[in-house]
This record gives sequence, structure tokens and C-alpha cells, in this order.
Amino acid sequence: MFTIELTLKHTPLPISVQKKTQEDAEATYGKLSEALRTGNPVLFELTCDQQPHKKLTVLISELAAVQMFEKTSTATASGRPPGFFALTSEQ
Repeated sequence: MFTIELTLKHTPLPISVQKKTQEDAEATYGKLSEALRTGNPVLFELTCDQQPHKKLTVLISELAAVQMFEKTSTATASGRPPGFFALTSEQ
């Protein structure tokens, strides 16, 4: 399962949808990246393969970042969710 995670401006929690195949996830990621570059379409509708009734529509101007990652059992082995960066306090 692949996850497309969206970070919205002025919103601390990300929103996400899951795609079954890497091709579907990469296609969705590509469309979102293109929408960020061009500003078209103004609204972007997403559906989730894991929860078929889950749908969301995002205003592209409020989108701050998009990331795609594969959800595997080892992805969260460290106890931390995947993200853009990690802050550690090692002594």
C-alpha cells in the first residue's frame, strides 16, 4: 500500500489517502505536483483505495507539500512516522 500525504498551510496535521499500486500512487503524486506548479486545477479531488468511501477535495492554493511513501511493516519500525525531516535529541 502506498500513501499520498498532503500538508496544508496553517494546518498542523497532514491528510492522506492510500493507493494499492505504485503506478496509481505515482500518477496521483505527479498530478498533485503539476497542480502545485501551475495552480490548475483549483480544486483537486482524491479517493482512497483502502477506504473506498473516503473522498477529499483540496484547494490547491492551500497545499504546502505532497509526499508519497510505501506503507510497510518496516516503515514505522523506529516508532516514528515517515516525514520530511526528523528532530532527534541524542546525548
